Amino acid sequence: MGLPKQGATARGPVSPTASATAAHRPLGERGARLRDGLLHDWQARNRDVSLPLALRHLRTAGNLENLRLAAAGGGGTYRGPAFMDSDLYKTLEAIGWEQGRATATNLAGFAEDTTSLLEKAQQPDGYLNSYIQVTGQQRYGHLAWSHELYCAGHLFQAAVAHARSAGSARLLQVATRFADHLARAFLGTRRGLDGHPIVETALVELYRETRTEHYLLLASQFVEGRGHRLIGDSGLGSRYLQDHEPIRGSVSEAGHVVRALYLESGVVDVAAETGDAALLASSVARWNDMVATKTSLTGGNGSRHSGESFGDAYELPPDRAYNETCAAIASFQWSWRLLLATGDSKYADLMERILYNSFGAAISADGTRFFYVNPLQRRDDHFECDDPGRRHEWFNCACCPPNVMRLLASLHYYLATTAGDVLYLHLPASASIDADLSTGTLGIEATGDYPWSGTIEVRVREAPGHDCGLAVRVPGWSHTASAVLNGQPVAAHVDEHGYLLLRRRWLPGDLLAVTFDVGPRLTYPSRRIDALRSTVAVERGPLVYCFEQVDQPAGLSVEDLALRTGGLADRRGTLTGVGRTVTIESSAVQLPPVAADRMPYSGQRGDTSGRTAAAVAIPYFQWDNRDGRAMRVWMPLGAHQPDSGREQDRPQQV
Repeated sequence: MGLPKQGATARGPVSPTASATAAHRPLGERGARLRDGLLHDWQARNRDVSLPLALRHLRTAGNLENLRLAAAGGGGTYRGPAFMDSDLYKTLEAIGWEQGRATATNLAGFAEDTTSLLEKAQQPDGYLNSYIQVTGQQRYGHLAWSHELYCAGHLFQAAVAHARSAGSARLLQVATRFADHLARAFLGTRRGLDGHPIVETALVELYRETRTEHYLLLASQFVEGRGHRLIGDSGLGSRYLQDHEPIRGSVSEAGHVVRALYLESGVVDVAAETGDAALLASSVARWNDMVATKTSLTGGNGSRHSGESFGDAYELPPDRAYNETCAAIASFQWSWRLLLATGDSKYADLMERILYNSFGAAISADGTRFFYVNPLQRRDDHFECDDPGRRHEWFNCACCPPNVMRLLASLHYYLATTAGDVLYLHLPASASIDADLSTGTLGIEATGDYPWSGTIEVRVREAPGHDCGLAVRVPGWSHTASAVLNGQPVAAHVDEHGYLLLRRRWLPGDLLAVTFDVGPRLTYPSRRIDALRSTVAVERGPLVYCFEQVDQPAGLSVEDLALRTGGLADRRGTLTGVGRTVTIESSAVQLPPVAADRMPYSGQRGDTSGRTAAAVAIPYFQWDNRDGRAMRVWMPLGAHQPDSGREQDRPQQV
């Protein structure tokens, strides 16, 4: 087993080695701290409400009891799916990142007790999996569905979090014993691959933490093994498992979304650490294709409930969108790795879209309920089997809630990066940031009311005494960007990667204010998205908006509204059950009633004229916190609108 490298400075979830291919580097050990604002509030809610809820469910759902049975030598009745250990490991990872911010006795005690239990359950050769140990199933005998390496991967990520952030090596010792066992069992063989990737990216991060070479070699072997039918038959086909073609020759995403995108994180990590430009380019090409043809306006992925999978190109139905929460997290993590590797702001653009929309909607306003599926439309009478499709406190397959928790707990690590003598700000937030540049330390205090306001103020607290750069991402949705330095407008350069860059000899007290246009806007879909033709959506800054029934005039169904192309007005306020928000009122028409006694088809084009009305929208991430009724993101266009098929007329197209 290797030991953590002494003096390592990058302490977040992704820490490329000094020799890795990386255009940007994560912040050093002092890093960033959220101080105020929406993201700060989400992180605090996660710590104070969501994580204690998770501990309660892990105790009652069987996760801990399964490990106790494993520690006792097996026997007894295993509870839950085969991957129950992974939910525990994701929660432990969240606790690790949280303990790096401030010690919480309840969380620290749970982590210590659980680590002790894992030490007892681990086999003498390093193997650890409660499902296999309790049920007596053959080790690695059913990799298509057993999730053995998947669970191991989440253990490795939890161990890295505790080593880097909480400063504890106990869980890391459990993880490296297991990783050493995997290397002995798989390295240099064709024994198989896990049907659910994540061990690839986790092994690379374990390599980065310990500098144990065979972890990187095994990760590379697992990545290169895809497409060679080494997984076996899950009953859902090879595309479901990303085993239908070698990764280097694949040009688009297919199959189970979460599996595909976790694999991509491993692909980028292996490419970065081995300097494999061709492997990295293949991942970039698939990211481009996914964003262009298989991504919802909210940043979510997954068009089909069947197989929780990608659909065809431009198959993006609003009502049947699956958009699993775990998929949003996986896409966020993949995009972060590509951002580090390339320095291109388009990856941060997608991260922001995911964060404030598809991911943000997954958690209720009070932090106690979660979405597994994130559609862009819900009808009043919607049911999936007997489930109305609303948030739940927990799930039998509980992958999403603890996944949400681990991302929120580590959110501050994704705010900024460095490249040489430049500090890059990717996700605007009120935060304290310290960056170790090639010229010295640049410390700043960022403040603002983002995403409600488009102005971010950056005050220099500590400067290196030499010229250096400060760069702020210009979001792809903003039509304008202005900068004011110490009260005077400045013409800052927007570089080729999409960052507003200002280079000078910064002094403590310098104040840079950057403003983006967060005014409400209409967004039109590509003509190729059949399910969205003749519709329009509303956005404001990074936020996608939706129309909930509760906000519409009495007696007016959200299903009978069509938007006009003018007259968007935003209003700040507070809504019961939602909290602070900015609503948008749009000019609309009330459509004629539909016939209730005949088929919903006619020989005439539907009438989109009607009585003038006002439709009210709220941010998509705040929906389903009140009446639990109908919701729509994409709305029909009312009569006398410009031809929605003429793409050159579109003020904003996604």
